[in-house]
Amino acid sequence: MSDVYLDLANSGIGKKVFSALGLPEPVALVREDPQAPHQLSGSLLLGTSTGARFTDIITSLLQDTGVAMLRDAPMSARHLIFDASGIATADDSTQLYEFFHQYIANLDTCGRVIVVGLQPSSADNPEHASLQRGLHGFVKSLAKEIGRKGATANLLLVGSGGEIAIAAPIRFLLSGGSAFMNAQVLTTARAVASMDADWQRPLQDKTVVVTGAARGIGLAIAEVLTRDGARVIGVDVPQAEDELRSNMDRLKGLSLPLDITIEGADVKLCDYCLSLAPTLHGVVHNAGVTRDKMLSRMSEQQWTMLMQVNLGAVQRINAALLATDLLDDGGKIVGVASISGIAGNIGQTNYAFSKAAVIGVVENLAPLCAARGITINAVAPGFIETQMTAAIPFVTRQIGRRLSSLGQGGMPVDVAEVIGLFVSPQASGINGNVVRVCGQSLLGA
Repeated sequence: MSDVYLDLANSGIGKKVFSALGLPEPVALVREDPQAPHQLSGSLLLGTSTGARFTDIITSLLQDTGVAMLRDAPMSARHLIFDASGIATADDSTQLYEFFHQYIANLDTCGRVIVVGLQPSSADNPEHASLQRGLHGFVKSLAKEIGRKGATANLLLVGSGGEIAIAAPIRFLLSGGSAFMNAQVLTTARAVASMDADWQRPLQDKTVVVTGAARGIGLAIAEVLTRDGARVIGVDVPQAEDELRSNMDRLKGLSLPLDITIEGADVKLCDYCLSLAPTLHGVVHNAGVTRDKMLSRMSEQQWTMLMQVNLGAVQRINAALLATDLLDDGGKIVGVASISGIAGNIGQTNYAFSKAAVIGVVENLAPLCAARGITINAVAPGFIETQMTAAIPFVTRQIGRRLSSLGQGGMPVDVAEVIGLFVSPQASGINGNVVRVCGQSLLGA
């Protein structure tokens, strides 16, 4: 699963050869240190628009985080944050231009850019709302300009009451955990539950279910959640029991061999969780399969089996959990969708349908969940380096890697880190979000 091109581009001789030939030179991304996660560092310059609402809050929350707030005009900075919430007219937009025009060229390699704005529904008037919507296009375009440096740009939109919940997304977007999250929009609203937790061990003494946990992205999710203090209940099909048990034992978690598509699997899972404790902190619906085939040649079995794994089981498990009090007051539900569910893909009508429906589950359950103190969100991975993508023909694989603004594929841990954000108690103001973990893939952009 190694990206030989990326390795060469970052080797001593490779840099010289690639530069001489004018070849793309993707940067090795800086990810979280597994032994010391969630540590922020580097210099940061904070800009603000006239009438901005969140500058003081951002300044306060970044104190004592390890980030050095710059006061004078710097030659370069590791991170840039601009509070654009005050931009309400076309003339105001010049403030956005002036800040980034001055500083973006000297942004450090693997730097972070965060633009903070208002959800249009929280704006003062239609004109203000329209200008805040313009931030989408600005951030997506800026992300393409800086991606060659391994840097990312993302947008945080704050809704009514969401200002008290911006610490988690800002800290995450400045961290190594967001290395492959680029040109995305996170929204915050009023927190639906307590946000008290340790920033370094946010899931201490909490239990989280992860389906499809024996290997690949599911295993990476289990590892990140364990790192953050959780006890993970790993679920996978009985055929993967040995691998599942070995990995969960290593993580000091629990293994539950279970085919989630069989009748009564949802009840069995809930009963198992209840036998361990009266509450469950969260469930991550990671289990999924592909059965790619042109629709004209796809069998009914290929359609039906995939739909039961990717969608039917998700709906049944959610319904079973929500029929109890297991998840109330701080519980988390996370779905794993796909970029195919957003952009579509040839030969994947079944897969794209199921993953688009997972997004629909998030969007339509969010209000119900919020009323019970639960959040529900989803990630949509793009090209991720897994055993499945390693089997793709070489040329196709290279194209998939280079299609992102960062010029490379992501790692399973990149998906896991975003899920770690969604599952953290501090993210109780993030609800109904769908985040692409794709390095800003051109597919569906």
